[in-house]
Amino acid sequence: MTKPFYKVRPFSDLRELMDMSVDLFGDRYAFEVKRENGEHYFITYRDYRSEIDALGTALFEMGLGSARIAIAAANCYEWCLSYLAVVCGGGVIVPTDKELAAEDIYGILKKSGAKLIFCDRNTLEKLDPERISGVTLVCFKQKEDKDGVLSFDELVRKGRRLLSGGKDSYQNAQIDPEEMCTLLFTSGTTGTAKGVMLCQRNLCQDVLHTMEVVKIDPEDCGLSILPLHHTYESTIMLFCAPYCGAKVTFCDGFKYALRNMKEFNPTVFVSVPLILETVHRRLLKAIKEKPHGETKFKIGKALCRAGSKVGIDLKKVFFKEIQEAFGGKMRLIICGAAPIDPQILQDFDAFGIQIIYGYGLTECSPLVIINNDRLHLAESIGEPLPGVEAKIFNPNAQGVGEICVRGPMVMKGYYENEEATREVIDSDGFFHTGDLGRVDEKNHFYICGRSKNVIVTDNGKNIFPEELEYHLGRSTVVSDSLVYGAEDQKGKLAVMAKIHPNYAEIKEKLGKDEVSEEEVTEVIREAVEETNRVVPNYKRITRFSIRKTEFIKTTTAKIQRFRKENLEDE
Repeated sequence: MTKPFYKVRPFSDLRELMDMSVDLFGDRYAFEVKRENGEHYFITYRDYRSEIDALGTALFEMGLGSARIAIAAANCYEWCLSYLAVVCGGGVIVPTDKELAAEDIYGILKKSGAKLIFCDRNTLEKLDPERISGVTLVCFKQKEDKDGVLSFDELVRKGRRLLSGGKDSYQNAQIDPEEMCTLLFTSGTTGTAKGVMLCQRNLCQDVLHTMEVVKIDPEDCGLSILPLHHTYESTIMLFCAPYCGAKVTFCDGFKYALRNMKEFNPTVFVSVPLILETVHRRLLKAIKEKPHGETKFKIGKALCRAGSKVGIDLKKVFFKEIQEAFGGKMRLIICGAAPIDPQILQDFDAFGIQIIYGYGLTECSPLVIINNDRLHLAESIGEPLPGVEAKIFNPNAQGVGEICVRGPMVMKGYYENEEATREVIDSDGFFHTGDLGRVDEKNHFYICGRSKNVIVTDNGKNIFPEELEYHLGRSTVVSDSLVYGAEDQKGKLAVMAKIHPNYAEIKEKLGKDEVSEEEVTEVIREAVEETNRVVPNYKRITRFSIRKTEFIKTTTAKIQRFRKENLEDE
């Protein structure tokens, strides 16, 4: 494990975290929020804490102090307030993907035993109150109670009145850091989803150990882009930000991210590789379109690297325009959830924006292995956080085996599923991640793929689909790909690929406004051949097919690999 190099302030539960934030940063802004009319307003840490108490007190008055309470909404201030109000009173929050179909939300409400759901207007429109009898609906941005749906603002006002009248049961509620406080369902439908049980100790320890190696301070501003129901986003924006006294703002959606950056001038955000790949591709395209742009770009990167070795920062000289595209103040991007092209990390570093690339899982609150302020590796996921033990279980001749981790951030277990819990947490307390990786002599870890995705050839060799997808993705004509093993006409295992082309790039490559299916197939064939040239023969893609529409993905932009619709021919 890594030795800490920043001193931290210990805390045992999330209410203590918020109390510390008020003591240290009470008059600093916790949030900058954009109203529906475009105006911006600010919320201090003192006001945030006051509203947490008000909402929590209203929930207590409803008899929901220790209840399971769900959220299904877009990222917003009310989302954060709801989460903290529940857990700071000893309740259990059930963060839910707002993109789920109504049937799946009903399933999660039933399976979790939720008594109330916070939602926004979009989620409310797809819910049928009769299908969730016994579950109270509370809608954000609804001015008054209406048709059996409670107004969020009215609930907060009610809580304020109760506090003024001396109601202090919420503020004095007992919190057990070892009890489940968050129940997260890990995949789309309740038929396959497992409920991950996290306690306040899990979340607090992950924050503390992250802050021992990553510096965020009160001058920082985070732009919340990824869905908050994912632990990667919520741990940084809901917990690390108040720990450091930083400000949080909200993105209007992926496609508005760069516009929002110019509005809010953030310094930090959490990302997945797909977002960075898309932005990087656009930046390089813009650079190439300028006279001698590519040459100037290469020279600029070389001079910046040379300057940094002697303590001279030339990044603003050569890449000020790119920095301005991110709002002018961006300094840190925390990235995980999937493999990323090392060239992207290197290029962003040249731009003057550090990417901390790491590895985490919902079951681990989520961060366990990351690069940090003193470790900037382009190909490795980094080293274990302080407090985390990591090992490679049952490595093969090449040193590749399952990544296993142990530490205070590892979940309590899967909800009502002891058998599944025993399958992933062994008798020594190591969590078996299901991810394959290796570790070098410096204790730097590398991801190779998912164990359940591995294609095993007839002669026993292992092929990691993620490796081939990575190489395919380096081609600008490939938008997405899905590599898998299947029997060919002779009954032998073949490496197959479904590829969604980047039609805009293909048209530009061929210099045409319209392209035929045959032309698209031929261009993709060339991309497949390029991949096959850089991998051993046994890993070569033997057949591919074109997917005309985008793959069905999760809300963190990962292809749902085993979803039937993604594997079927169109």
